[in-house]
Amino acid sequence: MEYIRHTTDFHIDQKTVVSLGKFDGIHRGHGYLLEYLEEKKRSGLKTVIFTFDIPPKRRTCGLKDEKVLTTNEEKMQLFAQYGIDYLVECPFTKELMQMEPEDFIEMIVKRLQIKSLVVGKDFHFGKDRRGDYRMLQQFADTYGYEVEAVDKIQENGRDISSTFIREEVSAGRIEHANELLGYHYFVEGIVVHGNEIGRTLNVPTANLIPEEDKLLPPFGVYVTRTTVFGRDSQVYGGITNVGCKPTIKGVNPVGVETHLFHFENQIYGSRIKVEFLSMVRPEKKFSSLEELKAQMQKDIQYGGNYYANITKMC
Repeated sequence: MEYIRHTTDFHIDQKTVVSLGKFDGIHRGHGYLLEYLEEKKRSGLKTVIFTFDIPPKRRTCGLKDEKVLTTNEEKMQLFAQYGIDYLVECPFTKELMQMEPEDFIEMIVKRLQIKSLVVGKDFHFGKDRRGDYRMLQQFADTYGYEVEAVDKIQENGRDISSTFIREEVSAGRIEHANELLGYHYFVEGIVVHGNEIGRTLNVPTANLIPEEDKLLPPFGVYVTRTTVFGRDSQVYGGITNVGCKPTIKGVNPVGVETHLFHFENQIYGSRIKVEFLSMVRPEKKFSSLEELKAQMQKDIQYGGNYYANITKMC
């Protein structure tokens, strides 16, 4: 997949089918759109995702602290797994924000050689969000493309959306969030040095400092599955603490600490992917390190049994 970013001067010189949107989370509803792209790809068109480098509401509504389900790097990796040919991540500039909807249509059609557009019926674009799928259909003959407007899929009468999933992750309902996503909610990053308290308790952990805009589940302990990337990537069950280690003295940054089952190697500097499977308990401040260690052993036993059971089911 070719990843085009950090520029508003994007061009593709092949005929394309394009889907436009925020694509936060790339959930089951997005998967429905991507199926349409895959169908058009069989007719010889290159598949393109067009999105922005930041959620537009950060600029249009001033929601600077809005967290995302997937960072730009995570989004890129997910689209690559879907077999998308091009990901265009356009900077959301003030000029684009003020662009008239028809001007936006003309720009992207010419620059991306668009022959087919696939969008959700809730998609809006252009100045004051005046553009929608109906406007795309209105100008289809003018600019020589076709439009597929797709209804959202639902669960129990509610649209499957990034907002819905964000609510579930924020509430710690990880299993339901995973059902809506169609995969396990995850965080990726590079393993960094921590204070090595886990090692002194004979429970070594791999520590990540997540990106600032990444939505994390509530502080607590989770059963997780972790991929350690490398020449021969390996997958391990584990227990992960999300939080700021209240038992440890001092001010600790929010982190993601994972104890991998049956794993003792040093992986500082390695990239890992931590997938959340189920919440075990909320984060708690213990009266001593000994009490913390005892609880960690209980968490590990519970997590090991949980992971073993789901592995058998697979």
